[in-house]
Amino acid sequence: MSTAALARPQVAATGLAGIALVLGACACFAALDTTTKVVGATAPMLMALWVRYAFQAVATTAAVLPQRGLQVLRTRHLPFQCLRGLLLLTSSMLAYLSLRYLPVGEFTAIMMIAPLVVTLLAATFLKERVSALRWTLVAGGFAGTLVIIRPGGESFSWAMLLPLGLVASNAWFQAITSKLARTEDPVTMHLYTGWVGTLLASLALPSVWQPGLGAWTWAGMALMGLSATVGHFLLILAYRNTPASTLTPYLYSQIGFAMLGGWLVFTHVPDGWSLFGMGLIALCGAAGAWLTVHESRSALRLARI
Repeated sequence: MSTAALARPQVAATGLAGIALVLGACACFAALDTTTKVVGATAPMLMALWVRYAFQAVATTAAVLPQRGLQVLRTRHLPFQCLRGLLLLTSSMLAYLSLRYLPVGEFTAIMMIAPLVVTLLAATFLKERVSALRWTLVAGGFAGTLVIIRPGGESFSWAMLLPLGLVASNAWFQAITSKLARTEDPVTMHLYTGWVGTLLASLALPSVWQPGLGAWTWAGMALMGLSATVGHFLLILAYRNTPASTLTPYLYSQIGFAMLGGWLVFTHVPDGWSLFGMGLIALCGAAGAWLTVHESRSALRLARI
């Protein structure tokens, strides 16, 4: 039996493990959004985000520093690390505000157009060539978003546009992450993200601190930190051994987990139009991931000729 044949079961097992880790991460992120919506009713935004980022920063440092030492903090792109942390904190703030007005499932679906927006950024700012099919998928994702938001509809309010600002900041976050991931240790990136968010939120903490919050609110803020920390850690493990092209389509399972969380906690079920828009976003996003795999394999075949 050839070496390639022996390696196939191991590759398949690694792929399945990566998919399982991504599904776990998506469940954690859905729990984060659901808990954020609950906590947002009682806790100041920056106070809740400080707890969430401090939990991530301290937990990650405690887990990594004894094994890796201070060398894990070494980076060749400190300004980009700080900018990445600022963008993620901005995204968290917009998410906190958005979840006051939108159900968790609909909010998550709008968030999932971020990879499509990255395509738009690549074409306009990085001057990369984008195929007509990719433009069609981007248009389809935006159409799904409009179906969910429904400008001019009876339930529309300007606050529903907050997730679009979140998508923009998250798209830039992903673009910088993609650039840094080529040369930087993902654990180092994770550490800087947590500490930059913690330090920036700490600047406003004295003015927003609210004493006398109930035990359930504190438990909710702690759960936000735990969900974010575990979710990001699972993603790191997933991408360590499994190609991103294999994992990306499964990221859209977060929409399903978010709908489940919204139903269990808030007894909210999206209406028919919202379900259509959410399905359209998931379809276009997954198709974009498949197209990336197809283009990569085609380029590889051409390189071998």
